[in-house]
Amino acid sequence: MSDNNLERLLPLRSQIKSSDKWRLEDIYSGDESWQAEYDALAAELDNECAYKGRLAESAKTLLDMLCEYDSLEERLEKIYVYAFLKLYEDMSEPKSQVMAGKAQTLSVRFATRYSFMESEIIAIPEDKLCVWIKNELAPFAHLIEDMLLEKVHTLSEENEQLLAASSLMQSAPKDIFSQFNNSDIEFGNVTDENGTESKLTSARFGSFMESSDRRVRKEAFTKLYAQYKSHINMLAATYEANVKQARFYAGARKYGSTLEMYLSQNNIPTEVYTSLINTVNENIQLMHRYVALRKKALGVDELHMYDVYAPMTADVKMKVDYKDATKMVLEGLKPLGDEYAGLLKEGFENGWIDVRENRGKRSGAFSWGEYGTHPFVCLNYSDTLNDVFTIAHEMGHAIHTYYSNKNQPHVYAGYRIFVAEVASTCNEVILMKSLLEHCDDDAKKKYLLNHFLEQFKGTLFRQTMFAEFEMITHAMSEKGEPLNADNLCSVYRKLNEKYFGPDMVIDDEIAYEWSRIPHFYTPFYVYQYATGFSAAIAIATKITDGYKNGDNTAREGYFRFLSGGSSMHPIELLKLCGIDMETTGPVENALKVFGELLDEMEKIL
Repeated sequence: MSDNNLERLLPLRSQIKSSDKWRLEDIYSGDESWQAEYDALAAELDNECAYKGRLAESAKTLLDMLCEYDSLEERLEKIYVYAFLKLYEDMSEPKSQVMAGKAQTLSVRFATRYSFMESEIIAIPEDKLCVWIKNELAPFAHLIEDMLLEKVHTLSEENEQLLAASSLMQSAPKDIFSQFNNSDIEFGNVTDENGTESKLTSARFGSFMESSDRRVRKEAFTKLYAQYKSHINMLAATYEANVKQARFYAGARKYGSTLEMYLSQNNIPTEVYTSLINTVNENIQLMHRYVALRKKALGVDELHMYDVYAPMTADVKMKVDYKDATKMVLEGLKPLGDEYAGLLKEGFENGWIDVRENRGKRSGAFSWGEYGTHPFVCLNYSDTLNDVFTIAHEMGHAIHTYYSNKNQPHVYAGYRIFVAEVASTCNEVILMKSLLEHCDDDAKKKYLLNHFLEQFKGTLFRQTMFAEFEMITHAMSEKGEPLNADNLCSVYRKLNEKYFGPDMVIDDEIAYEWSRIPHFYTPFYVYQYATGFSAAIAIATKITDGYKNGDNTAREGYFRFLSGGSSMHPIELLKLCGIDMETTGPVENALKVFGELLDEMEKIL
């Protein structure tokens, strides 16, 4: 291999400058400190819980047990987060793999030790428990009330212990897929528009697909999916295994379906899920209109799946280095106020963010953390406008976590998945509104409108399509139909035909796309991107309108939402912002905005 080719390889972790790395020593000073705390907690978990069989004795006994549980869970969380953040720095590093495995095993031991807790609590007569909740147990009232809601799905102590022990196997399909997708699969190289051969990775795939050179897009598209196709039977078996484990737990806990089980965790009616899919399907002509607009803008006789992410305004280049990106985010999010801006600066300057891609690093972007430390953000920043919005998105997660941790005790600090995407998407929408408002260049305005339309396409429509795929395939499994490669690819291809409409050529490769989606291993998660995006459109509009008019009412309600953690049910938390997700209103309003953006783009093109 030539020196030039060697230089194009991804850098090693050790070659990334420290200012572009997150500061995990803010959790533990080093791996030795982590190991000492791991050993200490492991020793405590060796002992049987002293409160087992005694929770009905008195309110004080139950309170003492809940305090112990909460304290140990906080320590476990710290151990777990540190180990996995280390692993995500370089997933091929054996030491980090061992640490993550030990943390996962410790988590199972913790769950097993306290597997008696829910069944004993809900066995206490409700009239007695209600009196305790109003008095000594007030700090844990909402937690216990949620347990009572799930009473019908809680098993005997012996069976709960068995399910807790089995949870170590529960994550096996997800772990297999993660290792394959992040460490094992190789896609080869792609020759870019400048004639330079570059390594194709999951993280870089998006950049290639945004290339103005159609040959580059097609080459990246065909090479990436050729590799997934060559492993499609293994990937189908892994996906089916994940659906089967979900079915096992849903059946064991007497849920009507896996969908009901996963939505029950957030107290979300299944109608919210099905209503999203139905509302988007009823307005699918808007997506078809977008596809027709894209075909016209690109000036092609046939629009292919590898053309879906190409800028519709290819004459504008918006390459943004990381420092400029942080300045854009700070400026764009001014409507959220000075305190919010200060937290953004703190994150950018003081070890919250891991910025650049390196060899073995987990692909994509995410925010995570534990109660006693600032949040952490993983990026794979590659100097695109899309990456600027990713910064705003992930910092939305991080600052949501910051406010929840600051204002809630540990037991309620972790917000539910249903609201997890609201703050992140709200940041993106506010940033976009600011950039559009201050843009006096028609070419750049077209580029920004293109990006905003992409958000709708990628979040509201694409994630709803993913949600429909999950709903269909889980239902197939529940009916006893096999989820083999042919069936899964057939379902996915038909969904693409429906969502993209008659102006799109459905290339054979797209049938394999389901096999590379990590979120499918967290069942019925992705629909929340679409519901969260719809809620965020409404919230961002209220905040920016208030900012212009000197009215901070919407922003104050939003900060109450950010500070709520899980102290209220998600649907009730959103009502603090004036958003009711049990109606079709938020999704319909978002689709209306999408239609207005299409109108504006059609006028400019």
